[in-house]
Amino acid sequence: MHRPVLVTPPDILPVTVEDVKGYLPDTEMPDPVIEGMIQAAVDYLDGWTGILGRCLVEQTWRQDFDAFDRELRLPLGNVISVASVTWRDRQGAVHTVPDTSYSARTDAAGRASVRFEAGFGFPSNLHESAAVAVTYKAGFPTIPADGSDPAKSTVPQNAKLAIVLMVQNMMATAKSEDLRSFEVHDAYTKQYSSPELIQRCRTGAVDMLLSGLRVQSI
Repeated sequence: MHRPVLVTPPDILPVTVEDVKGYLPDTEMPDPVIEGMIQAAVDYLDGWTGILGRCLVEQTWRQDFDAFDRELRLPLGNVISVASVTWRDRQGAVHTVPDTSYSARTDAAGRASVRFEAGFGFPSNLHESAAVAVTYKAGFPTIPADGSDPAKSTVPQNAKLAIVLMVQNMMATAKSEDLRSFEVHDAYTKQYSSPELIQRCRTGAVDMLLSGLRVQSI
């Protein structure tokens, strides 16, 4: 299996600048700076290089294989749909496998794969490398824009809140203020005498919020 290739990146971020300002109404940081922090947090979590081992906002990936197998594993979930399965012959021509010849599956650990039907005959005239390609959408589906309503992410709220907390930590580091309290969305507040303890508490909250989203192996 080869390294996956990002075909179409997400159209939107799972958390907007307005979302962050809703949690942090007194922030004075410019919108482009906040958006950059959101993107940095998402990059840390999302996609092939992210720590979650999955996609957040809907995006399209291509996974190449050297040969067919009854089941081809897709390294990134959640798999929304398989756009196409193609194969390249020794002469370089590309052929498309009928979508009736395979189905997308996800196991109990959240690992996705394409499984070919028993009646599908594997082509033998394959190119020597990266002959088979599966192109698929992964992540949490995006609700398309509707008139004046912008597109919306369906990324779970725990992931969104984790991103907001990560942005809070970045803001605190950038401002280097002597912070004295920690609050989680008006639900929990604790006073501290050390800024490091506040950041440590935020980090612990992020780990807790993301624990159920990490792809596990069994």
